[in-house]
Amino acid sequence: MPSNMSSTDPSESVTRKPSTDALELAREAGRLALEKKASDVVLLDLRELTSVCDAFLVASADSEPQIKAVVEHVKKGLQTRGQTPWHIEGLENRRWVVLDYVDFVVHVFRKDTREVYLLERLWGDAPREVLDGPDGP
Repeated sequence: MPSNMSSTDPSESVTRKPSTDALELAREAGRLALEKKASDVVLLDLRELTSVCDAFLVASADSEPQIKAVVEHVKKGLQTRGQTPWHIEGLENRRWVVLDYVDFVVHVFRKDTREVYLLERLWGDAPREVLDGPDGP
């Protein structure tokens, strides 16, 4: 591949290193999402279940504008910690936006879409941590 072209194959462009920081960064993403009034914020610890990534952070929003606000706030907040998403999916429709940080993945769903996909049920064996804001769940 020419040196001026970027690869889209994650095995070529990113080497996955299990990180003890991945869960803490995912928690930070959750705190950032809560700052924009995301709801039902859950951290799934996948370290014992898959080698794909260490954690999923799952959050809900009431509307497409709120999803956009949550996603932008998470991106900017994590960028201050040197974290840039490797891939972003779903910004066009804003029903389910995925921010892939390689070691952890942030999923921001519109509430009704989250109920259809039941991501937490698919990963039901994963230890989960419910994150809530300063005012409680």
